[in-house]
Amino acid sequence: MTAAGAEDFDRRTERFRSELLAYCYRMLGSAHDAEDLVQDTYLRAWRAREQYDETRSSLRTWLYRIATNVCLTALEARGRRPLPSGLVAASEPLAPLVSRENVAWLQPLPDSLLEAADPAGTVIERSSLRLAFAAVLQHLSARQRGALILREVLGFSAAEAADILGTSVASVNSSLQRARARVKDAGGGHEQADEPSTAEQRAWIDRYMKAFERADVEGIQRLLTDDVIMEMPPVINWFAGRGEYGLFMEWVFEHAGTDWSLKPVTANGQPGFAAYRRVGEGYEMHTLQVFTVTSAGISRNTVFQDSEVFASFRLAARLDAQELATVRHPFPYAR
Repeated sequence: MTAAGAEDFDRRTERFRSELLAYCYRMLGSAHDAEDLVQDTYLRAWRAREQYDETRSSLRTWLYRIATNVCLTALEARGRRPLPSGLVAASEPLAPLVSRENVAWLQPLPDSLLEAADPAGTVIERSSLRLAFAAVLQHLSARQRGALILREVLGFSAAEAADILGTSVASVNSSLQRARARVKDAGGGHEQADEPSTAEQRAWIDRYMKAFERADVEGIQRLLTDDVIMEMPPVINWFAGRGEYGLFMEWVFEHAGTDWSLKPVTANGQPGFAAYRRVGEGYEMHTLQVFTVTSAGISRNTVFQDSEVFASFRLAARLDAQELATVRHPFPYAR
C-alpha cells in the first residue's frame, strides 16, 4: 500500500471510531476497557489493512468483525459487570454500608468520550447506551450480547452478524432469541417510552442540584418517583422508595456536611453531576451521580465512587478558586 493509500485507509476507518467505542462499551460495560479495545481494534486493522477485500464486506463490517473478536477475547478473562441491584437484595437506607472493592462494577460512559472520538457528530442511538440497558446486557453471555447489539441496536442483517461473529445465521438467530428472553426476564430493553426531552431532563436535574446544594431533603424528595432507586457501587447497599431515599440523604448531609460544589456532567446520554465535598479550604471529589429521568420524575440515581470512573470523566480531584467560578454552567449538552 502506498503512502497515499495508507492515508486514505486511515481517513476511511477513522469515521467509525465513535460507534466502535459505543459498541465496545456495550459489550464490556467499562469506558476504560472500551477505549483500550478500540485502540486494539485500530492497531489490528492497520496491521491487516493489506488483507481487506472490499468485494467481500464493507469496511464497517470488517472493522466490527475485528472489534468483536477483540471484545470476545477480552470477555473470556472477565466476568460480568453488575450494578448492586442486579447482585443483592435491597437493604435498609440506614444499614451499615458494605463495600465490595473486589467486584468489577458496571461503569458509566462519559458522553464527552463519544464527542471526542467523533467531532463530526455521527448519530448514535443514546437509548442503547442507557445505564439500565447496559446493566441488562450484563445478564447475557458474550455471544448473546454480540448478537443482540449487532442485530437490534446496530441493524446488521443476520448474515452480516454471522460474518462478524464468525458463526452461522442459525447460531445468530438462536443467540438472539435467547438474548431477547433473558432481557425480558431481566426487566427491559433499550427504549424508554416515558423519557422526557433533553431540556426537560436538564430542568429536573437542575432543580435537584439546587436542592442538594441547600441540603434540602424535602425538596429532593419532591423530585423523585415513588419507586425511585439509589445504588452506589462499590457499596453493595441499595434501596428503593422516596422515603428510604430521603432517610439516606439526611444521613449523607449529617455525616458528609452540607457544603458542596456540583459540576454538571452527562453520561450514557443521561444527565448527572460530579459532587465535590468541602474539605478544609477547598472541595474534594466525592461522587459522580448519573440519573434516570421519567415524565413522573427522577426514577434512579446511580452513584459512583471510583477513581477509575472519575479519571474517565477527566474530573479534577480537587477544585481551586478558578475552577469553582466555572462549575455552575448550564448542562453541557443540547441534543
